[in-house]
Amino acid sequence: MRIRFSTHYDQARFLLFSFFLFFAVFGCSRSQDEVPVVPPATHPLAREYLGYGVVNITFAHLLNEPSASGISLGYLRRGALVRIIERKTLVSRGISESWVLAEGNYQKQGGALRGWLPETALEVFDNESRAETASNAMNL
Repeated sequence: MRIRFSTHYDQARFLLFSFFLFFAVFGCSRSQDEVPVVPPATHPLAREYLGYGVVNITFAHLLNEPSASGISLGYLRRGALVRIIERKTLVSRGISESWVLAEGNYQKQGGALRGWLPETALEVFDNESRAETASNAMNL
């Protein structure tokens, strides 16, 4: 089938309509669901500690697992200094939450306890001296 146009005006209208139809059909593609970026688990050979943290809320419960439903092993007061051993990011219902495995001398003398804290309950530092300075400032 051959289409004949009487004028250049009709031919321009046909091309314009064709482009419009093409972009209307193929230009509106369904957007892809966003996939949250989850950092890899801490490599065990990276180094002994990832960093240091200072509790920045009044009380933070030290939990036996990285979950709000974990069993409380004790609590930390504002300004408590901990070593960060591991970091995990959990994704639940599209919301990601970072947890850290913390180690430090808390409520008992002579022994270090380990437990999980939400990363939002800590200020994280790359070295111990900065963490100690922040801890001292919070305890004033």
